[in-house]
Amino acid sequence: MISTHGILGVAMVALGMVLTPGPNMVYLVSRSITQGRRAGIVSLGGVAVGFLCYLLAANLGLSAVLVAVPELYTAVKLAGAAYLLWLAWQAVRPGGHSAFSPRDLPADSTRRLFTMGLMTNLLNPKIAIMYLSLIPQFIDPDAGHVLLQGIVLGSAQIAVAVTVNLAIVLAAGTIAVFLARHPGWLRVQRYLMGTALGALAVGLATDTSGPSTARG
Repeated sequence: MISTHGILGVAMVALGMVLTPGPNMVYLVSRSITQGRRAGIVSLGGVAVGFLCYLLAANLGLSAVLVAVPELYTAVKLAGAAYLLWLAWQAVRPGGHSAFSPRDLPADSTRRLFTMGLMTNLLNPKIAIMYLSLIPQFIDPDAGHVLLQGIVLGSAQIAVAVTVNLAIVLAAGTIAVFLARHPGWLRVQRYLMGTALGALAVGLATDTSGPSTARG
């Protein structure tokens, strides 16, 4: 049986990741602001399918590769930490932009919105690192079927990510207007997100657990 601690742990990791600016947030917010909430929701549908693809890939063989080749696991982990540090720098560097800064984008069709949401998530290194390095740490081989645990924990991540992203899509326009009128809060938002990303990067880079420990 999966422990409540494991589910809550994944939920907290998912919450921290979804609240930090990355490709998914930038795309969803930009579409919601420039093309309306419906466009943001359609794009979120594509992002959600991308999460499902990661869940299936991570639990149906990709993790086994990392167990067999621990050096690859280490490389993925360090690459993820470097990417998170890069995102942190983009958030706090002089002249950096918030995800809620208005951008001029051409209108896209429903099909393209969904496809772009899907591809943005599939090509998002932050999500890859979460499924390959972070979520597996909450799987307990002694608690039962490892595959079932991976699917349940991944589903918890998807539930948190989709719920928070939907709230962001629905509130994007209001948040953008507020931050545009209060540039001081815009800077605070950038520095808070940068700090959170940096902390995640350091935690990931210094973690000493391996894939065999995470997956048993």
